[in-house]
Amino acid sequence: MCLLPMSQVSAKGTVLTGTDEGAQLPFWEWRSDTVSLRLVQRLPDQTRAFFMARGFNKQHAEQIAQSCIFQTVYKNIAPATSQRIIKYDLSKWRVIHNGKVQTLKLRESWEEEWRSKKVPPSAVIAFSWSLIPTQQSYQPQDYNWGMTAYNLPPGTRFDLKMVWTQEGVEHTDVIKNIECAPDVHLDPKEAF
Repeated sequence: MCLLPMSQVSAKGTVLTGTDEGAQLPFWEWRSDTVSLRLVQRLPDQTRAFFMARGFNKQHAEQIAQSCIFQTVYKNIAPATSQRIIKYDLSKWRVIHNGKVQTLKLRESWEEEWRSKKVPPSAVIAFSWSLIPTQQSYQPQDYNWGMTAYNLPPGTRFDLKMVWTQEGVEHTDVIKNIECAPDVHLDPKEAF
């Protein structure tokens, strides 16, 4: 699927969608004057391979692959001279799907699950480091990236309610109609 760049105005920012140049997969990018959040689809096959290479067995890698994973880049894009600190806590974010509201599946929940399933500690550490932190504070021009998990099946469409704090004031906005990557099997040589 190739998406042409499109934009929509949300409550506090602008959402741009298209095809990520590096990943060659759809992205959704929400932008305000101080914050940028970019979500890039990860194919379930990419996720399976990534986590199997880090010590997860097929069953556990499959569980992750079926959880709607996005590469996530969060930035404080305020000018370096602005002193605007941005904070977020992913436990406050909400996934809205078919009239139901749920939380993201966060690092702490995964870690508890992996311990109960006796996943090797080295795999759990690699997994934790691959996810974007649950809470983060950003100085102007700071950024971070990692994966986020939405706990939805491949191909599902959902809205994402984001929450962040800027200068002590909590803000929210919604990115609408995000789509989890479909579970397609591409030949890696043909994908790019």
